[in-house]
Amino acid sequence: MATVGQWIEGARLRTLPMAVAPVIIGTAAAYDLGALHWGRAVLAALVSLLLQVGVNYANDYSDGIRGTDEVRVGPLRLVGSGAAAPGQVKMAAFGALGLAMVAGLVLVVLSQAWWLLLVGAGAVIAAWGYTGGKNPYGYMGLGDVFVFFFFGPVATLGTVFTQAGAVSTAAVLGSIATGLIAVALLMANNVRDIPTDRAVGKRTLAVRLGDRNARLSYVVMLALAVPLPLFLVPAKPWLLLVLLLVPFMLMPSWLMLKGKKRKSLIPVLKQTGMLNLGFSVLFAAAMVLTGL
Repeated sequence: MATVGQWIEGARLRTLPMAVAPVIIGTAAAYDLGALHWGRAVLAALVSLLLQVGVNYANDYSDGIRGTDEVRVGPLRLVGSGAAAPGQVKMAAFGALGLAMVAGLVLVVLSQAWWLLLVGAGAVIAAWGYTGGKNPYGYMGLGDVFVFFFFGPVATLGTVFTQAGAVSTAAVLGSIATGLIAVALLMANNVRDIPTDRAVGKRTLAVRLGDRNARLSYVVMLALAVPLPLFLVPAKPWLLLVLLLVPFMLMPSWLMLKGKKRKSLIPVLKQTGMLNLGFSVLFAAAMVLTGL
């Protein structure tokens, strides 16, 4: 039976910043529109975090029963390691996704944005379909597209809309940037797993691109994401703050390009997650300082 520590490790805390970052950006955009609502921001954060934990457990379960995680370089997988029974991990995934649905329903009721019910249903289906079912899209190289969509525009613009009833150019650019960083984190994870994924027929985008091109794509995504808000500098000069992140892009980029051992790529996950969180905080600070 898995310990509490193993369950926490199985939740993959390194990935959680990519769930929080779009909510911070969306809330900052709502503030910029003069419509900040802390209660709805907290609910949006709960939805995003619970969806992320749910997809992490669902991925653990689905990959585990397929045998994909039997030989791993990265962090613990509950089913693949035998630490927890598949049924327990499946129920943990359903529990997290169910709580996300409840929090999302409350948010929709408060905001009266009823069309977001369809978006929420799509997010839950996508969370399970990543590695679950007969034809998981994560095994076809489409996981990166869905991660960009749901942890970029959907989470960010959904957050700002439930507070302000509208979106802005700043929110759109911020959503694209955080979505790219989230995909970069997934790419770092999948580059590490290229040999084992290829062996079991898991055709992630990293497998399809090949080791060298996949590593390069990580650097390109960060290089595109961080400067993206600079398009708004003439109207919002405080957005120059995001350039403070440039030095923090160097280490993970160097590891991705030069790290020969698969295990050397593990720190990149945490570094990329913190980069995304840092981007969202600096973006939010710029929105607040602009409004003073």
